[in-house]
Amino acid sequence: MSLRRMHDMAQDHGTRPWWQAVRGALRGTKHDYTTGPIGRSIFLLAIPMVLEMIMESLFALSDVFFVARLGASAVATVGLTESMMIVVYTIAMGLAIAGTAVVARRVGERDADGAARAAVQMITLGVIASVVIGIVGAVAAPALLRAMGATDDVLTTGTMFTRVLLGGSGTAFLLFVINAAFRGAGDAAVSMRVLWLANAINIVLGPMLIFGVGPFPQLGVTGAAIATTIGRGTGVCYALWRLTRGSGHLRVTRAHLVFELDTMRSMLRLSVNATFQVLVGSLSWMVLIRLMASFGSAAMAGYTIAVRMIMFAMLPAWGLGNAAATMVGQALGARNPDRANAAVWTAARYNVVFLGLMGAIFMIFARPIVAGFTSDPAVTEVAVYGLRTMAAGFPFFAFGMVLTQAFNGAGDTRTPTNINIAVFWAFELPLAWVLTTQTVMGSHAVFVSVLAAYTLLAAVSAVMFRRGAWRTQRV
Repeated sequence: MSLRRMHDMAQDHGTRPWWQAVRGALRGTKHDYTTGPIGRSIFLLAIPMVLEMIMESLFALSDVFFVARLGASAVATVGLTESMMIVVYTIAMGLAIAGTAVVARRVGERDADGAARAAVQMITLGVIASVVIGIVGAVAAPALLRAMGATDDVLTTGTMFTRVLLGGSGTAFLLFVINAAFRGAGDAAVSMRVLWLANAINIVLGPMLIFGVGPFPQLGVTGAAIATTIGRGTGVCYALWRLTRGSGHLRVTRAHLVFELDTMRSMLRLSVNATFQVLVGSLSWMVLIRLMASFGSAAMAGYTIAVRMIMFAMLPAWGLGNAAATMVGQALGARNPDRANAAVWTAARYNVVFLGLMGAIFMIFARPIVAGFTSDPAVTEVAVYGLRTMAAGFPFFAFGMVLTQAFNGAGDTRTPTNINIAVFWAFELPLAWVLTTQTVMGSHAVFVSVLAAYTLLAAVSAVMFRRGAWRTQRV
């Protein structure tokens, strides 16, 4: 994106240069996203959302960077456990999607008290779910690793890592939910600070606990899980403090601490579809991981490195998708669906450019990038091929991502669920199974199926969005 284009987007009645708008976006400028230039509104939302996701990307990369020094078994442990954490993320994201839609709609309707009460209901549901998931995950960690195809060396190395990460998964759950409330309200700068704090603590503390730096004990791969849980827990505490102090568009006071069963039921109804929507994609990744695990620890380690790099690029791109969702929800609350439509197509164009450039960088520099994580030739071969193949599909994924997030922002969680079922379950998984079992492609087949799915996602999402049923969705 050129500086001139950024300047045009950031203009405020022709007086504010773009760098002042960037500063305002990072500081948390209170802005009415239902009026004024669409480009400027997306700019103000997207800057902190993208930076928030960049920090999440750095967190994912730093974890695998340090753990990779412990060997292929440790990396495989992280990959298998993260595949199980996907279930936690899935449920949290389902509730977060529902909460974002409701909070954004109330803010668009100028109902600040309704937005605050909605935030309380989603956090209450999040606490209940996170407690149950944490207990089950900590107790069943060894059995879950075995079910995912972990070898004996991975079980020996990683059981405690998995217990800690799954047992403390409630911190990740609540981070998703509380930050979703901030984003739905338009307070993206607050959710950015929350995640930066949580992940900065993890990035600093992680290597100290993994390798035993200074007074810290040497805990190996388990140290990475402990650092992650401490960082996320700190982030949750800070987020709750900001929520009660007031974040700009959203503030929870004692008067809002009530149970609204109708609101909870509405959120649960939306979140069931949203959770299943994300679960479809998440379970498809888990099946792909299971297929990859059948090719051994080296293939699994290469896959883990490639996917972490892919997530490094994709998570910032989710920032633009989240910006589109907030714009849609608030515009529909203000009864202006045409503004919502224009915002989605604008965000989609920006995302295609951004993720397309990232994909080109990955395809050109795949081998030196992978060399920063491993020197094992077998692991390198898998990681380089996977990185190049999946990166080729970035523009398609970027386009489909924004459109599916727009449905969610409108409160239409059913349509993207159906899209995901068609793309990932009815197409991607059968294709991956056929290519891995009926051809000589080996582990490469998994990456080819991902590329094909990205392409189909873009086409199907565009057709469904143009039909326009999301315009009349009520939440």
